[in-house]
Amino acid sequence: MKYSLIQCVNGNFSVVSEHSDVNAGIVRFHQVSASLWNAPDVITARLNLVDENLYVVDGKYTEVIDRTEPEA
Repeated sequence: MKYSLIQCVNGNFSVVSEHSDVNAGIVRFHQVSASLWNAPDVITARLNLVDENLYVVDGKYTEVIDRTEPEA
């Protein structure tokens, strides 16, 4: 099976990487997730590791970042 790491950062979609080994995809997921959390210019982001059917791997490899200010 093939796996893709996809992201939407501040409204911009992209494929970060593609893998034939799920473990390599999981490692890359954690690396990119840490980078997004550490980037001060990231306001909103979603990161998903998906299989070739676009299902999130094990239903758990998804990360959401939302730094928008709550409305008063």
